[in-house]
Amino acid sequence: MIQRMRPLPPPLEGITVVAVEQAVAAPFATRQLADLGARVIKVERIDGGDFARGYDTAAGGLASHFVWCNRGKESIALDLKDERGLDVVRRLVADADVFVQNLAQGAAARLGLDAATLCAAHPRLIAVDISGYGASGPYADKRAYDMLVQCEAGLVSVTGTPEQPVKAGIPAADIAAAMYAFSGVLAALVRRGATGCGGPVEVSMLEALAEWMGHPLHHAMHGGTPPARTGLAHSVIAPYDSYPTADGGRVLLSVQNDREWRRLTEQVLAQPELGADPTYATNAARVANRAGTDAHVAKALGTLDADEAVARLEEAGIACARLRDLHEVAEHPQLAARERWREVGTPVGPLRTLLPPITLPGGAEADLGDVPALGEHTEALLRAVGMTDELIAALRRDGVAA
Repeated sequence: MIQRMRPLPPPLEGITVVAVEQAVAAPFATRQLADLGARVIKVERIDGGDFARGYDTAAGGLASHFVWCNRGKESIALDLKDERGLDVVRRLVADADVFVQNLAQGAAARLGLDAATLCAAHPRLIAVDISGYGASGPYADKRAYDMLVQCEAGLVSVTGTPEQPVKAGIPAADIAAAMYAFSGVLAALVRRGATGCGGPVEVSMLEALAEWMGHPLHHAMHGGTPPARTGLAHSVIAPYDSYPTADGGRVLLSVQNDREWRRLTEQVLAQPELGADPTYATNAARVANRAGTDAHVAKALGTLDADEAVARLEEAGIACARLRDLHEVAEHPQLAARERWREVGTPVGPLRTLLPPITLPGGAEADLGDVPALGEHTEALLRAVGMTDELIAALRRDGVAA
């Protein structure tokens, strides 16, 4: 009789993270850790908490940024300008494996919560400083928000149309920094397992996003010419763009080589002669004659509805995609077929959310914890660090804890 093996535990089970965090970069990093089983204690301001709580009310009355970045955490609300509030954080850190902060440059150091100070006091602690531009250099003290860093890193210069640069529609600089902070913590945990020592981890939004700019940056540095902004088109491949369909949809297709172009002309455009026409036969020719190339593709796809266009393209072996809006993404057939949607508890009731994209076959499914109310876990955490009823009452009375 074959005995069924138990699922492996979450990989970060037993790891405790304390985070003095706000907005997106640090909260998104620590949410990844929570998704993998870490206990994440989120330290928030008493006067409204993480300011991302107030960005909007789109998620059933809660802020969409906050719901996205903060499931599975415990919230404690403290005034860190009061020494008693700061003492609570120090007590929490003393028992933690990881500390993460993304306060304004210099603020953590003034509080004694910078990575260097904390790691000197706690050699096994992994302490992460996330900043806009890094701790040194002429931009060290410059205020850094996602859109500003997208501009400084050059992302905006390559995104948009020839007439108009645009920022990315998601907080790309925040997400880049978050994911490097996340992977930095994982690497430091592996190193600590081998050496017993933790240590600082530093991540800046500018350096993270500059790394993501690798292709256009190397193209410009070594080729001399920055890639042109081309909207949904590709600067050096044609056809590679979105095209309207008869039902009002749009379908994006990409022809990667001349064999694919010939298949497209024969099986979708019904103009096989274009496959050998010197004006279109090679990619270089099609790029040089992009307007004509696009006109032929648009004419053919404009007679089909989106589903039929995708079916024809796929049958011809042409890479393609529907240009979906966000409501369509929420009902995406692939996400549904792979059962990627779950519900998490929030202060306003259950809300849909995606499973984390890291899947560990053989392990238990990620336990997606609730999105916390501000200070929901304050009392329990104060008791956990040894506070008596009288001390807790005094902290609440004096506005140090909420």
